[in-house]
Amino acid sequence: MLRVVNVKSLTAVLMCALILGLLFLYNVSSYRSVHRLSADVVAVRSKVQVVSPQHRQYEQPSIVHGSRTDVATVTPWLAPIVWEGTFNPVLLDSIYKPKNITILATVFAVGKYIMFLEKFLETAEQHFFVGFKVHIYVFTDQPDEVPQVTMASGRQLMVRSVPTSKRWQEISARRMELIQMLIKEHLPNNRNYIFCLDVDSQFHGRWGSESLSGLIAVTHPGYYRDSRSKFPYERRPSSRAYLAPGEGDFYYCGGAFGGLLQEVHQLAKTCRRNFEADAQEGIEAAWQEESHLNRYMWINKPSKVLSPEYLWQDFKPRNPEVHIVRFSGVVKNYHDIRPNA
Repeated sequence: MLRVVNVKSLTAVLMCALILGLLFLYNVSSYRSVHRLSADVVAVRSKVQVVSPQHRQYEQPSIVHGSRTDVATVTPWLAPIVWEGTFNPVLLDSIYKPKNITILATVFAVGKYIMFLEKFLETAEQHFFVGFKVHIYVFTDQPDEVPQVTMASGRQLMVRSVPTSKRWQEISARRMELIQMLIKEHLPNNRNYIFCLDVDSQFHGRWGSESLSGLIAVTHPGYYRDSRSKFPYERRPSSRAYLAPGEGDFYYCGGAFGGLLQEVHQLAKTCRRNFEADAQEGIEAAWQEESHLNRYMWINKPSKVLSPEYLWQDFKPRNPEVHIVRFSGVVKNYHDIRPNA
């Protein structure tokens, strides 16, 4: 009798183990099926300590009355949305300047886009992180045509040669690869920040320490008032940039994003991998790296969202809630400047 009981117990234990094993395999298979398209990796957020200088005096903030009541100033995941009037620039500069950080910026001036570089650099000197150490990296196929712009102490211009391309989509696609490679060189000094910006734009107002955070996104000026159903997300399920109806938070610009080096490195690495995997299957996302960026930031929420003040469009009249334009895309004819437009 005891042997029969033991055999039954052993059989029951084996059956339970088999069932648990099958359930585990099913869950893993289901997870891989759900996440097969994205291959997104959630980055570990870096802690940035905010320390104010002693005896710094400034106007008392209010927890009851907000400085802006006409716009949202925080996301549902509690990330700040930066608008004019929501921050104290003097206080923020006094917090970040003693950290001795360096701000990296990348721009791509390939083909006819070289014509926009001089104004970009000149206006950056006037408005982009004034008083900070800034290294601007220009990727171009015409290094001899890079203009000589006088830069303040602590600010440097680095030129990197890249091959010419016959398709503007290829130029756009390579950005993530080159950004990833650049950041890898600087990762040992991971307290620094990087901003990836469009060269066919100019600065018109302060862009400074108020924009610093782990992962930084900029809301697109063409869609920030629209419902998500109108956002030009990649809608084909076969693409790794796919966002289904009802998914997505905001529509973010591919022409301005940034953050701490390790955060942007993870973003660039993931977007590049997904872009290349799509390409192997003959898929090109609707808006190339911008589509992959929006997919990434839907899953890996930005820790700070910049309002469309930080990338407006010169052809658009300024909406009432936009009190200042800090950075804006210039008016241009894409048929004249894009090789295959």
